[in-house]
Amino acid sequence: MMFRPRVRSHPNLPLASTLSGQDSAALMTLADYLALSGPAPTATISYGSAPSQYAELFCPAGAGPHPVALLVHGGCWSIRYGGIEQMRNLAGALAALGIAAWSVEYRRVDEDGGGYPGTYQDMHAALDLLGEQAQRHQLDLGRLVAIGHSAGGQLVQWIAGRARIAPSSPLFRASLLPARHIISLGGLADLRHERALIARSCGRSTVELCGAPSAGRPDVFADTNAADLMPSGSVTVLINGELDTLSPPPAAHAYAARARAAGDRASVIILPGASHYDEVAASSPSFKLVLPAIRRALGMGGQVD
Repeated sequence: MMFRPRVRSHPNLPLASTLSGQDSAALMTLADYLALSGPAPTATISYGSAPSQYAELFCPAGAGPHPVALLVHGGCWSIRYGGIEQMRNLAGALAALGIAAWSVEYRRVDEDGGGYPGTYQDMHAALDLLGEQAQRHQLDLGRLVAIGHSAGGQLVQWIAGRARIAPSSPLFRASLLPARHIISLGGLADLRHERALIARSCGRSTVELCGAPSAGRPDVFADTNAADLMPSGSVTVLINGELDTLSPPPAAHAYAARARAAGDRASVIILPGASHYDEVAASSPSFKLVLPAIRRALGMGGQVD
């Protein structure tokens, strides 16, 4: 059974906050997000030896090859705010609609090996494993969209530009599975320009997410910040709730403007009357606006069948 959001006020917004005719009392809260659930995965596959180094695969019924959504959960890069369990809500819904979901767990900044460079190396390894498993599970990697929520938005936007990382970086890889279509759901992607917002929203510092500067690596954003890895040839859709206070709409518009100025394609969708949590919930009314963007990225058209 799919979770239905409880009706109550959002803790980060005044009760008078109403936009687009939608009552703010209907906003999903952090507690609602943490209660999200979905079906069990088709398979759980490890890409490393640490407890958090695995991916969950959700396969649609019937014969493939299936289009693929790479999912990266949020949670402020911390183990405190759930993650892959909540992403099953979206993964299960996509699989029911004929889209395979590859949902990635990863080491976060408050886990051994997490932060820089470990979290980013986990993204590399999870995509390598996806490439290795594609034929076995009838996955069509020619139709691939990377979708990340909040902190996961930062990671999928980084994935889009990782081919531009310099060979001198610990994050350099000579061979990569490309992910050109990106959907960022309330993403906190621009580590350089949105440092104050990330600190306010998540309590995360540049050192936690990017490592400390050194003589050999004076600019810690050069290999970690998605906005520094453009142009990447990617097509990015930034989707934010109109009432998202953690990653507000101006942050999405600012990133899209930088992407377009660099030569990449980027657009913004604002979800009317939605919070930071409605963005990622298939059980939220906002899903009817998120799903067409996913379908378009996969070449399936923008309409819901």
